[in-house]
Amino acid sequence: MKVLVLNCGSSSIKYKLFDMDHKEVIAQGGIEKIGLKGSFLKLTLPDGGKKILEKDIPEHTVGVEFILNTLISPEYGAIKSLDEINAVGHRMVHGGEKFSESVLLTQEVLDAFIACNDLAPLHNPANLKGVNAISAILPDVPQIGVFDTAFHQTMPDYAYLYAVPYELYKKYGVRRYGFHGTSHRYVSKRVCEFLGVQPEGKRIITCHIGNGGSISAIKDGKCMDTSMGLTPLEGLMMGTRSGDIDAGAVTFIMEKEGLDANGVSNLLNKKSGVMGIFGESSDMRDLENAVAAGNPRAILAEKMYFYRIKKYVGAYAAALGGVDIIVFTGGVGENQCNCRSEVCEGLEFMGVKVDLEKNKVRGEEAVISTDDSRVKVVVIPTDEELMIASDTMAILNK
Repeated sequence: MKVLVLNCGSSSIKYKLFDMDHKEVIAQGGIEKIGLKGSFLKLTLPDGGKKILEKDIPEHTVGVEFILNTLISPEYGAIKSLDEINAVGHRMVHGGEKFSESVLLTQEVLDAFIACNDLAPLHNPANLKGVNAISAILPDVPQIGVFDTAFHQTMPDYAYLYAVPYELYKKYGVRRYGFHGTSHRYVSKRVCEFLGVQPEGKRIITCHIGNGGSISAIKDGKCMDTSMGLTPLEGLMMGTRSGDIDAGAVTFIMEKEGLDANGVSNLLNKKSGVMGIFGESSDMRDLENAVAAGNPRAILAEKMYFYRIKKYVGAYAAALGGVDIIVFTGGVGENQCNCRSEVCEGLEFMGVKVDLEKNKVRGEEAVISTDDSRVKVVVIPTDEELMIASDTMAILNK
C-alpha cells in the first residue's frame, strides 16, 4: 500500500511517498517558488544526495503534475505507474471547530474547510489547491485531510476561550485553536511507545521548537492546552514572530508608527521574534554562531527565546498538576542541546534533572534525563508525514 503525503504552502509543495507495508519513505522532495521566477523541484536521491530539477511552475496543478511525473520517471522514479498510489494524505492547516480528527475529503468536508479560510487566509487556500490538483490528475484516488488544529480540539472551554466579549466567539469563532497538532500528537504517542508506557495516567509536555514553536499540555493522551492561539502568532518567541505581547503595546505601536492592521500583522509575524531582537537573522544556527562570537544582541535574543519556553513548561506543569514526561522536538528541539539544557535548568524543584552527556544528541530518539530524574526528558524527532500517512491508512481501512 503506497500513500503520497502532500503539504502545500502558498508557493511550495513538500511531498513524501510511503510504502506503508514497511513504514518506509521511498521518495521525498519539494517544490519551491511556485508562480515565481526560478521555480524548481528538489528531491532526495536513494543514496541521500539531493537533485534539483528546474522547471517553470506557474501554479499548484503543474507542480503536483511535476511531482507525479518525477515519481514515475525512468531516472528518478520510485514507482512504475501512478496506479501504484493508493491514496493521498494532505496536511490541512485550519479546521476551526469543525474537525477534531482526520477525514475523507468529500465535497461536503471541503465546503466546511473553505468556510474556515478567514482563520487561515494564507494556508487554507494553498492546501485546497493541492487537493484540487490531485482531483484533476488522479480523480479516482481517495484523499484524506489531516488537520493541524484537530488534536487541540480536546481543550476545555476555560483553556481555549479568550476573556473578550463572548459574542465574538459566537459570531467569529475567536478562540484558541493551536497549531502543530499533528506533530504534538505524533511525539506524545511515540514517546509512550519509546518508553514502554501507556498514555493513560501520564502528564506530558511536548515542546515543538523550531523557527515556529509551540508547547502543548497533554493528559491521558489528550491535549488540555497549547501555546498558539487563534493564529500561530501567540505563545513562544519564534524566528520572526513576537509570541505573547500586551495587546495594549500593539495599539500603542500602531498609533506611534501609523500602522494599519496589515502593517502591525507584518511587524509581529515577520519582523519580530529572534529577527527583531538579534537584528541579523531569524535562523537559530546564525544566532548560535553570533552568541559564540559574543554578540550582545544575539545573547539577549537567545536568553529571551529559552526563557519563554521555560515559562510555558512551568505553567503547563501547574495546569496538569505535575509532569511525568517532557518531550523536545522540531528543528531546534531535536538538534540544539543547549536549548534543552537551558530550558530545563532551574526545574529541579519539579523533579527535572538533565544528564549533560546524554543531552549531546542530534536528531535521534533519546532519554536525556538522569536515571534518578522523577521526570523523563526525551528527544523525539517529529514525523508529521508518517502521522498523516498512518491516518490515511486508518481511514481507508475503516
